[in-house]
Amino acid sequence: MGELAKLPNIGRELECQLLEYAGITTAAQLRQLGSRQAWLCIQKKDPSACLHRLYALEGAVKGIRKQELDPQTKADLQAFFQEHRL
Repeated sequence: MGELAKLPNIGRELECQLLEYAGITTAAQLRQLGSRQAWLCIQKKDPSACLHRLYALEGAVKGIRKQELDPQTKADLQAFFQEHRL
């Protein structure tokens, strides 16, 4: 496991998806791209990408566990997910 797995919410599978589907290898790259764009890259290759994966990415970008995301952020992510869901 690499640098990304050191971030909150990023396990082996999500780290592999970030690398393979989005070309992201570092925390800085993830922060620069952002959770929404990273999730869209993953969703293109894995249509089962769920809302919780989006939460996980947002938490990783912010350096917190996904359970710690504030209600407004979760609501914004839910709206984004609904708009882009396949």
